[in-house]
Amino acid sequence: MGKVIAVTNQKGGVGKTTTSVNLAAALAVGEQRVLVVDIDPQGNATMGLGYDKKAQETTVYQVLTGEVSATEAILTPAEGSQGGPDLIPSNSNLSGAEIELVDQENRERRLRRALSEVQDQYDYILIDCPPSLNLLTVNALVAAHSALIPIQCEYYALEGLSQLMDVIQRIRRKANPELRIEGLLLTMYDSRNNLANQVSEEVREHFGRKVYETTIPRNVRLGEAPSFGMPVIYYDALCRGSESYLDLAHELMDAGVPA
Repeated sequence: MGKVIAVTNQKGGVGKTTTSVNLAAALAVGEQRVLVVDIDPQGNATMGLGYDKKAQETTVYQVLTGEVSATEAILTPAEGSQGGPDLIPSNSNLSGAEIELVDQENRERRLRRALSEVQDQYDYILIDCPPSLNLLTVNALVAAHSALIPIQCEYYALEGLSQLMDVIQRIRRKANPELRIEGLLLTMYDSRNNLANQVSEEVREHFGRKVYETTIPRNVRLGEAPSFGMPVIYYDALCRGSESYLDLAHELMDAGVPA
């Protein structure tokens, strides 16, 4: 059974989508079977993996509303491409899902039920969450074995993190007792910056071994790759961003996959 990981933080701009796309690609390079589920209406993970989000007629929206199965929504890399992870795409249609699901029974379990039919086909399923603690994020956390939390190495890095931890605790008590923290990932790290070093020390002091040894640097190639519709490892395999996500993938694989 594949490990389902929600990549989440209600703060925007901390590297959730960058991590979802590039960690998935790094795992795929490591010969892991990987699925990315884009559950953000912005659809950035969809674009980051090379798909036109506006052209997608079957997305995670139809999966959540029960119109199609997860299997029917999966996109696989085209023949002759560099390969990479599979994807359940998203676009702006997903914005209406919360309103449509609000009075539905077990609305917070829609994604969990949908992914259960494909979970055995993958080693890892990464869910790219929106920058909020809404019903979409709750669906991701209920579906997940664990949460991977990117934290930007800047001022107010820990702001709002306690709220996310509270939500995770509530979901663990009421809907998903196996949910745990996979790890905290320091992003946009610059070792020459005193503030970044201070934030890193503070996060490691608070969360100890839950913080990944790997840090994600500020890297021009990481910023450029999405505009070419590809993970950074396919754009520039030798840049620091690619090396960091490969290191993170190895850390994740070393942690093991649930039986």
